[in-house]
Amino acid sequence: MSFLPRSLGTRTALTMVAALVLVQGLGLVIHALDRVELQRFAQMRDIGVRTMSLYRTVVLSPVERREKVLQELEHRDGLDAVIEAASPKDDLPPTELKIRRPIVVSFQLVPVPQAERQREIVMLGGPEERVLVVGLKMPDNRWLNMKLDMPPPRIWHSRTFLVAFLLMSLAAALVTFWAVRRLTAPVRTLARAAEALGRDVNAPPLPEDGPQEIAVAAIAFNTMAGRIRRFVQDRTFMLTAIGHDLRTPITRLKLRAEFIDDDDMRRKLLADIDELSAMVNATLAFGRDVAIEESVGSVDFAELVRTVLDEASDWQPELAELITYEGPQHLPFRGRPVALKRAVNNLVQNALLYGGAAAATLSVEPGLLRLTVEDRGPGIAPEDMDRVFQPFYRVEASRNKETGGNGLGLPITRNIARAHGGDVVLANRQGGGVRATLTLPL
Repeated sequence: MSFLPRSLGTRTALTMVAALVLVQGLGLVIHALDRVELQRFAQMRDIGVRTMSLYRTVVLSPVERREKVLQELEHRDGLDAVIEAASPKDDLPPTELKIRRPIVVSFQLVPVPQAERQREIVMLGGPEERVLVVGLKMPDNRWLNMKLDMPPPRIWHSRTFLVAFLLMSLAAALVTFWAVRRLTAPVRTLARAAEALGRDVNAPPLPEDGPQEIAVAAIAFNTMAGRIRRFVQDRTFMLTAIGHDLRTPITRLKLRAEFIDDDDMRRKLLADIDELSAMVNATLAFGRDVAIEESVGSVDFAELVRTVLDEASDWQPELAELITYEGPQHLPFRGRPVALKRAVNNLVQNALLYGGAAAATLSVEPGLLRLTVEDRGPGIAPEDMDRVFQPFYRVEASRNKETGGNGLGLPITRNIARAHGGDVVLANRQGGGVRATLTLPL
C-alpha cells in the first residue's frame, strides 16, 4: 500500500508500536470501566454517610432548634438541605434501586434512637441527571429534603497521568525502533553487499558471523558471489585467450597480403586486417583491465582531468582551442588512479573523435563528484543511448568506422565507474552534441 513506509524495519517497528498502543488502549479501557464502577460505589457510599449524618444531627436536636441547627451546620459544596412540611417535589424521575440501596443501608446503620427512626425515604434523580434529591421524614412529620450534586466519575483523576502515559509510550516506541533496527541491520548489510556486487564482482565478501540465519544467508551470498566472479573471470580469460591466439594468423595474413599484385585489393585487405588487429588489441586491453586488481589510493581528480586534457591537446593540436576545463583546481579522491585516468581519457577521446570538441566541467555536490564532457557532434539516437555501452557496439549513423574506436571505450568506462560506486550516462545536448556525465561518490 502506498501509505506504508518502504523500509522493512520501519514497517516492523510501526506494527509493533501499533500493537503496543492497541494493547495499552484496551487495558486502559478495562481500567477505566473498573474505575467508573468503583468511583460510583464510593460516591454513593459518601452520599449515604453524608445524608444520614446530617439526618442524625438534626433528629437528635430539640424540635424547636432543628432549623437553626441545620443553618449552623457547614455544608460542603454540592449539598443543599432544608426542612419542609412535605416531601420533595421535583420533575426528576425516581432513583434506581441500585442507587437507593447504599443510602437505605446507611440509613439503617445510623445510631438513632428507635423512637426517632423513620422508614419513609423519597429519592429522585441519579447519575444520569447528575443530581440526587433525598427526602427523609422526621419524627415531627416534617421532611429533611436534601439536594446533592452527582458529578460524573473522573476516570483520569491524576494530572500527571497523561504525561506519564506519553513518556511510557515514547520509551516503548524508542526501544522498539532500536531493537528492530538492530535485528534488521543484517538485511541492510546484505542489500548493500548485493549492490556492491552488481557494481564490482570483486567486492569484498560478507562476514559470516552473527545469528545462525544471518550466517547461513551470508555463506550462501558469498558462495553465489564466488561463482559469479569465477564465471566472469573464465569468460574474460577465454575472450583474452582467443584474442591472443588471433594475433598470429592476423600477422600471417598481413604478410601474405603484401604479395597481392592488385594495389586496390591489397589496400582494402590491409585495412580490414588493421581493423581486425585493432579489435584484437582492444579485446586484450579489456581483458587486462579486468584481470588486474589495482589498489585504491589517493588521487587529485581535478589534476587527473587536466592532465588528460593536456595530453589530448598535444595529440591533436588543431583542436586545442576546443579542449576546455572548468572546475576546481584540486579535488582529493580515493580510487584506482590508472583506471580512473583511462575512464576520463575514453570520454575525452570519444568527444574528440566523434564530436570535434571536449568541454570538461568538474563539480562537487553533497557526497558526489560529477564530471561532464560535452562535444559538438551530431548526437546519438535515443534508442542507442544504452546500446553504446555494449561491447563492440557502434552507432553507424554518427560514428566513423575509419577514425573511430572499436566499441569498447564506453563499456570499459562504465565498468570502471561502477567499480568505484558511480556510473556513466549519455544525453544529447540542446543545439547538438552529446553530454557524457561521470558520477562518483565521495
